[in-house]
Amino acid sequence: MSDRTYKPVVGLEIHVELKTKSKMFCGCSADYFGHEPNTHCCPVCLGLPGALPVPNEQAIKWCIAIGLSLNCKIQNLSKFDRKNYFYPDLPKGYQISQYDQPFAINGSLDIKTQNSKLKTIRIRRVHMEEDTGKLIHTEINGEKVSLIDFNRSGVPLVEIVTEPDIESPEEAKMFLQKLQQIVRYLDVSNADMEKGDMRLEPNISVLKLKTQNSKLKTRELPDYKVEVKNINSFRFVEKAIEYEIKRQKEILENGETPIQETRGWDDKKQRTVSQRIKEEASDYRYFPEPDIPPIRFTQNQISNIKYQISELPDEKNKRFIKEYHLSDYDAEILTREKSLADYFEEAVKIGEKQNLTPKQIANHIINRKVETEKILPEELIRIILSATQTTSVSNDELDKIIDEVLKENQKAIGDYKKGNENVMMFLIGQVIKKMGKKIDTNIVKCNIISKLK
Repeated sequence: MSDRTYKPVVGLEIHVELKTKSKMFCGCSADYFGHEPNTHCCPVCLGLPGALPVPNEQAIKWCIAIGLSLNCKIQNLSKFDRKNYFYPDLPKGYQISQYDQPFAINGSLDIKTQNSKLKTIRIRRVHMEEDTGKLIHTEINGEKVSLIDFNRSGVPLVEIVTEPDIESPEEAKMFLQKLQQIVRYLDVSNADMEKGDMRLEPNISVLKLKTQNSKLKTRELPDYKVEVKNINSFRFVEKAIEYEIKRQKEILENGETPIQETRGWDDKKQRTVSQRIKEEASDYRYFPEPDIPPIRFTQNQISNIKYQISELPDEKNKRFIKEYHLSDYDAEILTREKSLADYFEEAVKIGEKQNLTPKQIANHIINRKVETEKILPEELIRIILSATQTTSVSNDELDKIIDEVLKENQKAIGDYKKGNENVMMFLIGQVIKKMGKKIDTNIVKCNIISKLK
């Protein structure tokens, strides 16, 4: 049966660790990566009796900044809730999260699809919670054991949940890359997936359409979904979605419905594996966190946070094209990382005094793959100027060198006369090589052509 009779339906849940100095509800350092296990802990993040949580104001502001950057509505009244479940890395037996009154709701993010069309992915919610501890599976004295490191427990975690608007692995990857870029521009997280700063969980299902020409209605969704947990790379997300679409199609072809469950990605076997039957919200027995009162925001407070958000990638990209007359391609590369965009603009300011155009500077940065960490903008401008400076040469000297090159390269001359235009660049290169100094290539080319007529 044709693939067109099926419609992939994918939503994403993304967890982003914030890089605040302290944890979400206590004063322990949130800089835990690479430190000795269980050295960044206190009674609060260990869930000891009587310990009370105190919310991290900076983390909440950064969560709202992410929501604003994703075009969300910021709620004036919000609260924390207890999400109850038992797992060894959750010392309290519950996670402080948000349920029915998250900080941000109803947002959107535009991505550019493979055919260069814009597609809007709706954001359901952006909420704040605490991270869990980390299980370490190892072997001691020949026995397999699981150890727990609570250094990560309580680190501020923002969860971004999309609507099921994604229809392919490629769209999922594009959305996630753009989200990572925005988070880094905001400077609220390193979003380093190898360190667990950004963890990806696609919810995947497949809708069987009645006919090949059927279109997915806005509210028409499958009656199941499969969640693949804790993926740490864009490539693995693509592969997991591809695998699940294929697996679920085969089940649907047999007249069955895939089980609603949580699965994991096994990179060695290149497949997803079943972990547990997927929980519903009711299984977590959410209720308001009694130790943290509701949080209210005035419109003035929200406006202040919005005012502090610097230029985001899409805005910067459009400005680079308009202000510096760059191509879409150049602007896209230069705005991928905020640090590179800032470097380029600093170089442009310096280059203006030397009559260098933004396009010349952009070409050099992109084509020469400039190591911006090692070469300061001032040095870059000196390098570009040096590369563009040419030495004057007498006509007699130039004629002599060109005659020598043409005499030594009779085959190349024959190829050029047969229509091979690329040979001209070779001949120009040979002349410059013999000259031993940089001269205007247009002058060399004109002289060569006049001698070959």
